[in-house]
Amino acid sequence: MSTAQHFSSDWQQRCRQWAAAASSDGAHDLTHIERVVATVTRLGQQANANLDIILPAAWLHDVVLVDKRDPRRSQASQLSADKAVALLAEAGYPGQLLDAIHHAIASHSWSAGIEPTSLEAQIVQDADRLDALGAIGLSRCLMLGGQWNRELYNADDPLGQQRDWDDNQYNLDHLFIKLQHLPGQLRTEAGRIEGQRRWAWMQGYLDQLAIELGLKP
Repeated sequence: MSTAQHFSSDWQQRCRQWAAAASSDGAHDLTHIERVVATVTRLGQQANANLDIILPAAWLHDVVLVDKRDPRRSQASQLSADKAVALLAEAGYPGQLLDAIHHAIASHSWSAGIEPTSLEAQIVQDADRLDALGAIGLSRCLMLGGQWNRELYNADDPLGQQRDWDDNQYNLDHLFIKLQHLPGQLRTEAGRIEGQRRWAWMQGYLDQLAIELGLKP
């Protein structure tokens, strides 16, 4: 089981302060960061990954937040990676780890489209995507939709069976456009197992919604 050699409680507190000071929205707040940290710790220990890389990367993966509706959204993870390694370097974190931390942060984002080439980067990506699934993931999705004044669903075709999905207008469509695909894209075995479990819960929600809307018996 992997243990952190450099990432002490002092570093954790410092990274937590940097994360807390970053801008956030309802779905990308400090509690999201803390959940991702907990998940990378569990996945990292199971996979014997380098915790000195994945822990600071998890704490700082959203240290620069760009609104998902902003045309610069695809640059957000790169901006976070740049700022994270600058903060860590200035504070004296081991320089030989900074490139790996940068890659783990830069490649975690769906919109960036950067392939995670290290185990540590794959774990950070898995942990962030797992937080978009299950009860937490659904709560985050609905919270953002409310903030952005999106309709919950299309009244004429709630599940998009006879129309194109549009998650810019209908919040429920985001489950079909993106979230249902996440379990199959997770990189680690433990991540895939957990992702399938969380999506099964979300599918149960969709089934129950369909019953309540009279779409199925």
